[in-house]
Amino acid sequence: MNIQFKNARILVPGEGHSFKILDGEVWVEGNRIVYIGDGRDAGEAVSGNKIIAWDKEMDCKKNLLMPGFKNAHTHTAMTFLRSYADDLPLQSWLNDRVFPHEAQLVEEDIYWLDILGIMEYLTSGITANFDMYFYPTTNAKASVDTGFRTVQTGSLNNFSMTPEQLEESFNAVNAMDSDLVSFLIGFHAEYTTSMERMEAVAALAEKYKSPTWLHNSETKTEVEDCISRWGKTPTEVMDSLGMYQYGGGSYHAVWLSEDDFRIMREKNVYAVTNPASNLKLASGIAPIKRFLEEGVHLAIGTDGPASNNALDMFREMYLTTALAKVRESDAAVVPADEVLYSAVTEGARAMQLMDCDSLEPGKKADIIMLDLHQPNMQPENNIVKNIVYAGSKQNVLMTMIDGKILYQNGQFDIGFEPEEIYAKANEIIRRMHD
Repeated sequence: MNIQFKNARILVPGEGHSFKILDGEVWVEGNRIVYIGDGRDAGEAVSGNKIIAWDKEMDCKKNLLMPGFKNAHTHTAMTFLRSYADDLPLQSWLNDRVFPHEAQLVEEDIYWLDILGIMEYLTSGITANFDMYFYPTTNAKASVDTGFRTVQTGSLNNFSMTPEQLEESFNAVNAMDSDLVSFLIGFHAEYTTSMERMEAVAALAEKYKSPTWLHNSETKTEVEDCISRWGKTPTEVMDSLGMYQYGGGSYHAVWLSEDDFRIMREKNVYAVTNPASNLKLASGIAPIKRFLEEGVHLAIGTDGPASNNALDMFREMYLTTALAKVRESDAAVVPADEVLYSAVTEGARAMQLMDCDSLEPGKKADIIMLDLHQPNMQPENNIVKNIVYAGSKQNVLMTMIDGKILYQNGQFDIGFEPEEIYAKANEIIRRMHD
């Protein structure tokens, strides 16, 4: 579909990690942005050597078009445990609530639970997620069937997904006939994975020249136990195994040593902060200011709906900056532009979605529209700061992915009725309690 967005405010890249706001139009041809400008030549809109025929013209009414948020760490299908596995420290949460119920999941469950999570992503202006969970091809099918964009990584540990299955999933998802889905090498965490299996993961990363992703240094106890086992921090263990030869990332990255920062900077290892989950599980506050000072790439994720419990990037952005200010006792650190850059641009690059990181001609049409005509977005002293400090899901008017509008004005166009998905999710958790 070819769509002409008119009368819009448009968030485009500025200098460094900043943004500019333009007034004008965005033209989408198929799944690509082909023009951003004042629109005065709209009567002869040309892409290549042909005149574009508009299938739809949309008056944005001076609302904001911007790149979608990238949820850079989540476990989407854990929607079934939302508000069930709460008020517990991490290890009790995992061992007493999460793992026993996950053992009862069947493959079909993942499909419906993923769609429920995708619906929530769309309402939050999230256009891509970086997922770690079971049954990767089923996860990918849910994304393709709804039109959502998902990058996956492995959930390998001592109890699920062998190295052979990790390689099979990597190849199967990357071979699917859709650029909405892809797969990067990864595993659950050092504390759930044997040295033999971690060595196998490192070998696969080398074989496929893939970055490697894992939960890393989420809690102080996790790091202390790792040092007791190997005499090294989790980051140092991964580096010693050659895990980061092609980069990668650490989900959470709260408790880090001086050497960890060096490794992350030199090996292009992303930090993905999950502030709401870290607070709820009392894991700690990540050193966001230090990441930015050290030149460590920073992305933002919600974590899963069992530990958050919302899939809401507005809340994550606010907590990322507010907690950093408290941690450093300095209200000037981690400004709004940096946070929005992490939530949009750095998240896309962490997931290797290089053509989804900004609104520019030639990039994928992964676009959201925010309602600026609501009290929380007025006055317009600084639109970027309004988004980070005052914005909420109520401002999301539209979410477009790959040139298709999947959510608009509270309505979904994903091929499923919401009540059907809600019923499926409730059936799954009720079955586990019977």
